[in-house]
Amino acid sequence: MKVNDFSISIGTVNGSGSQSANNILMRSIFKMGVPVGGKNMFPSNIAGLPTWFTIRVSDKAYISREKLNDVVIAMNKATAVEDIKHLKEGGTFIYNSAHKIEDQIPENINSIGIDFNKLAGEVTKSIQLKKLLVNMVYVGVLSELMNIEEDKLFSTVEYQFKGKQSVFKVNQDAIRAGRDYAKAELSNVKWSYLLEKRDMTKDKILVDGNTAGALGFVYGGCTFSSWYPITPSSSLAEGFESFCRKLRVKDGVQNYAMIQTEDELSVITMVAGAGWAGSRAMTTTSGPGVSLMSECIGLMYFAEIPGVIWDVQRMGPSTGLPTRTSQGDILSAAHCSHGDTKHPILLPNGPKECFEFGTVSLDLSERIQAPVFVLSDLDVGMNVWMSDRFDYPEKPMDRGKVLGKEELDKLGEFARYKDVDGDGIPYRTLPGTPHDLAAYFTRGTGHDPRAEYSEKSDNYQALLNRLDKKWETVKDLVPAPVVEQKDDSDIAIIYYGGTELVMGELNDWLENESKKVSRLRLKAFPFNKDVKEFIENNENIVVIEQNQTGQMTELLRNEYPQLSPKIKSLCFCDGMPLCFEEVSHRLEEGGYLGS
Repeated sequence: MKVNDFSISIGTVNGSGSQSANNILMRSIFKMGVPVGGKNMFPSNIAGLPTWFTIRVSDKAYISREKLNDVVIAMNKATAVEDIKHLKEGGTFIYNSAHKIEDQIPENINSIGIDFNKLAGEVTKSIQLKKLLVNMVYVGVLSELMNIEEDKLFSTVEYQFKGKQSVFKVNQDAIRAGRDYAKAELSNVKWSYLLEKRDMTKDKILVDGNTAGALGFVYGGCTFSSWYPITPSSSLAEGFESFCRKLRVKDGVQNYAMIQTEDELSVITMVAGAGWAGSRAMTTTSGPGVSLMSECIGLMYFAEIPGVIWDVQRMGPSTGLPTRTSQGDILSAAHCSHGDTKHPILLPNGPKECFEFGTVSLDLSERIQAPVFVLSDLDVGMNVWMSDRFDYPEKPMDRGKVLGKEELDKLGEFARYKDVDGDGIPYRTLPGTPHDLAAYFTRGTGHDPRAEYSEKSDNYQALLNRLDKKWETVKDLVPAPVVEQKDDSDIAIIYYGGTELVMGELNDWLENESKKVSRLRLKAFPFNKDVKEFIENNENIVVIEQNQTGQMTELLRNEYPQLSPKIKSLCFCDGMPLCFEEVSHRLEEGGYLGS
């Protein structure tokens, strides 16, 4: 019997209402105090195509995707037989017997056929509603077989359909139909997967990264957002607007502005205008959107205008696979636009940092007066993660070097692009500052420290040198990496973003293999001194990332060319969230572990 240690894959049809059922199942497990994680693999096309949802249950909080599953539930006739390939040896295959696929199921498979259509038909006579309720029936069957407590289950259903009593009632009836059937008809089937109550989810929440990022921007003081819909970032923009309606409207006055534009070119120019005007401004997009924004991002860099670009990465190049995850925008973000542009990148590892980086990115952008990228990805952004609760930001907003009337009175002079403090970051004023010295021209062309147009070579070289000095300052302003250094380690792993999910399981496996492991999780680019020290202190260094060409490896090698022979790249680029089995296999087979 496997207790609190198994994974479930549910194959359904996109647009069939299965997402609600899957979330209810996952959240009910979470309410029993058991760590759980969910992954949704959905098509980029219209309703009617196959979709899969996987749930992993683990007392050790291993909640990344597993390559094969203990239980496969096949609700989609078109993929049912193929779904058997996703089953572990000795696992259980549950299918809809109304689909008549018995003769295609191998004899050595432990299979359970249930007529879900018939059971749903006992709950409602509506053909349309019955198509939706078959999903709740399998929730009922599974909840009974796994021993999910009924009160936890129905409180989750009530939460899912809060305010819709009639909807709650009919879904509750469908779940009861499934539970009653399992009690009466499946008491003697071979079943090896049970849930036991734990107390491991206290002070935890289930949330996706896009929702967390949206809330983070609200609490971080963002007052302007423009956007154009693009998978997988749209829900972040929609979430930001939804939270603003609840938290940013007082006495009928709306304290934010949000615009859905005609394209990404308009999006980024509005962010630039809002940032120049003094708003904390952001947009959310994905790789193709960044490509279109490139020219204006270069303008923001050179004219020194703050703004945040939150890129929820997906598979490319071009349209690629819009609903598959990737970390393939590292290089395009780092050097977005032409010329010698360099942009800071923040790399959240899950929802909590997505929330925190809403504030961090806005503070950093205004402090350095430049665009800042946050690179999430589809797995972090759209899938549900078990997360620590979010902490209310305690520090005041960092608006950077902004001069008001009183400061201008004391100074007696103001030069927009002059390096006064030696850190490469000039002072700025905001439009409407009531002082004769406050006005200046914003320049995307060559200029001198007083913002006057200049084509003199000396002026231009001095300007570029100052921007380089600013870049050195940024290294001390971005979040530092998380370092776990062990003496004489056999392997040192550098990773970032959602790769965090596999690291606990991977670390335990390496230690069981008697390998000493040092780890560094990057939180940002540019790299600070801790990254260089980590590379200097280790010999066998592997960078694990989800792109085809090792983009983070390339940045590290370019930054530390004298250390580049130490740095190896281990890339995964099939669009699926990382799983421990694939990473450990590649480490072993590729000779990364040494002798």
